[in-house]
Amino acid sequence: MNNYNQVTDEIIEQIKSSVSGKVYVGDEVSEDFYQDEMPIYGLSEPDVLVDVHTAEDVSAVLKICNENKIPVLARGAGTGLVGSGVAIKHGVMLNMQTMNKILEYDEENMVVRVQPGVLLNDLAQDCLSKGYLYPPDPGEKFATLGGNVSTNAGGMRAVKYGTTRDYVRSMEVVLPNGEITKFGAVISKSSTGYSLKDLMIGSEGTLGVITELTLKIVPNPNATISLIVPFEDLHECISTVPKLLNSNLNPQAIEFMERNIVLASEKYIGKETFPKNIDGVDANAYLLITFDGDDEDSLYEDIEKAAEILTDNGAIDVLVADTPNQIKDAWAARSSFLEAIESQHKLLDECDVVVPITEIADYIEFVNEAAEEYMFDVKSFGHAGDGNLHIYTLSNEEDKIDQFKDEVNEFMYVIYKKAYDLGGKLSGEHGVGSGKINYLRDFEGGVNTGLMRGIKKVFDPNMILNPDKIITAE
Repeated sequence: MNNYNQVTDEIIEQIKSSVSGKVYVGDEVSEDFYQDEMPIYGLSEPDVLVDVHTAEDVSAVLKICNENKIPVLARGAGTGLVGSGVAIKHGVMLNMQTMNKILEYDEENMVVRVQPGVLLNDLAQDCLSKGYLYPPDPGEKFATLGGNVSTNAGGMRAVKYGTTRDYVRSMEVVLPNGEITKFGAVISKSSTGYSLKDLMIGSEGTLGVITELTLKIVPNPNATISLIVPFEDLHECISTVPKLLNSNLNPQAIEFMERNIVLASEKYIGKETFPKNIDGVDANAYLLITFDGDDEDSLYEDIEKAAEILTDNGAIDVLVADTPNQIKDAWAARSSFLEAIESQHKLLDECDVVVPITEIADYIEFVNEAAEEYMFDVKSFGHAGDGNLHIYTLSNEEDKIDQFKDEVNEFMYVIYKKAYDLGGKLSGEHGVGSGKINYLRDFEGGVNTGLMRGIKKVFDPNMILNPDKIITAE
């Protein structure tokens, strides 16, 4: 157990005199910085909030905090779902949203240099305006890029393009002692010792603070077409995915969703897109599939092959969205799943477990059967193309919050064990934070967590940086 020191008036004055941005103290800190998007993991106010504008600002604050053994946390937009952006030890919070410039495109090397506070949506739109695509596509478009990198966010296009990790070429990092260094390079390959860059990706701000990123971009595809594919049976729906992936059609995204989550989302956005009954057959599960490529003619050839595979394996119908508005409408409900859930339930928790794609169907059936033993409802959806599943436990019985938390904890142990038995992992993209820290310890085991703790101590001997996230001191 680490014993941290309190932030004193003297330390506050040191910080104020060392940075170019504004410093907020006590009641001046907005409550927006007290929690992330999963309030069930608690809220906690930082003693000090600092608007940082440069790596030198970050360095100055970290030096002060390291010398005085004060907890410090770098925070982006606060859209995380595991408590990583919450100052559970109080201390100093760095507001990274103030470092929000797209700095430079290097079109010859096909990279873009950005500050960590740039929003994913802003970079995506800026790239499109120049004829490029930044492929990582997490569901929360208004998260910061620094946050995306810190959780190795995946998203819907990961099945074709990969996760955020695959697009980080280099980064500027401030270490907990205040040293400024650089990991990686513009080059596309390297076997130069340990990959320190890759240690930082997914580390949730526990090893260093990212102050600049160089990200890979690709030419924007000329054509995009989406398919809405209803099935009567969930098992048939998900079991079709490996057959589609083995067909050499290279889809950009394959999402699956159950009927109940579609109904909730369409109610939330006020528009129906997904068919509920086709020729007297109820649709109980759906695939939402996107293809992209150089031209529509070749895409339509792929879609004809895909439609044949889908109908041969139980699809009730295959609906084509091939105009910008149709594609936008097709994805609107999927993009609103989390907001719909939040708007309709007072208590919620979630996991983003990942299993082999061949096991998705059996795993979801296991989850649904296991959930029948508990007080809460369960809604599931996810990235069928890479096995990353989002499973939400939901209730409106606020007076039973303690029972809800206890039962969810028990349920999570049950479904995580099943995932590991099938060859899966705890998280595909949301991370561990504080909300999943006990599960990581129990399912990754003593050897792996011991190695993680050792890495943490090499980077951060005083354990000041985002403490008690991912791994504890002992």
